[in-house]
Amino acid sequence: MSEAASATTAQRATIGDSEFDRDTALTRREPGVYDIDLSAGWTIISAVNGGYLLAVLGRALADALPHRDPFTISAHYLTASQPGPAVVRTDVVRTGRTLSTGQASLFQYDAEGNEVERIRVLASYGDLDTLPDDVRTTARPPAIPPIEHCFGADDGPAPVDGSSAITERLMLKLDPATVGWAIGRPSGKGEMRAWFGLADGRDADPLSLLLAVDALPPTAFEIGISGWVPTVELTVHVRHRPAPGPLRVSITTRNLAGGFLEEDAEVWDSADRLVAQSRQLARVRLG
Repeated sequence: MSEAASATTAQRATIGDSEFDRDTALTRREPGVYDIDLSAGWTIISAVNGGYLLAVLGRALADALPHRDPFTISAHYLTASQPGPAVVRTDVVRTGRTLSTGQASLFQYDAEGNEVERIRVLASYGDLDTLPDDVRTTARPPAIPPIEHCFGADDGPAPVDGSSAITERLMLKLDPATVGWAIGRPSGKGEMRAWFGLADGRDADPLSLLLAVDALPPTAFEIGISGWVPTVELTVHVRHRPAPGPLRVSITTRNLAGGFLEEDAEVWDSADRLVAQSRQLARVRLG
């Protein structure tokens, strides 16, 4: 068990005082402009995880807009982000009584000192606590075995140094039915399911849901495709403020064609509520 994972049984971090909060914190340079040092702790094969980046931009918009909670946020990933200094610029598109809309972009500099846009988002924010309690749905929580019967990073071979730093910051326990890829026996189904949390025990909030939808291994692994599956576009809908406790994340892919696949994710909280949904388009490196 990693030191970060051990923290879940020792002293639980709280919302606002955790590694996730510190690593997504921005410094306001001027209205609408923020500086941040992207942490290497949220990387996969040296590239910064897309869900972590979305949480960074989500936090900037929560500061720039009069409403604090992301309701819907759509991101286009333009170039791969690297750990290190970055600038986030936000723009308020519209403000209303119940919803506000804004856009934001994250920039870094290349070797020649030129500014490069990494990711651009458009989002609408509101207040989740004001939503009515009426729920009418046919959706059901995913059937995942108890957490003690699922598999984490410690149950597999040791990763190559620096290849998946993000796993040390997550409590991720995969459904055994979706880990055939790890032993060279992918199921052929585009499915991935897991229990999800932060390794330091911090409970989920709307911003960490933006990380949760993009933190599991790619469904492409269970289709029998290995390697990097970079996100092209990701849209997240946050439906409720999550209850304390681990989340259940279910991701499916129905169609891989032309070198691209979609991933549809659902995130359920400990109260059996659907708290977030997402769809992303990702590129697959074939051959």
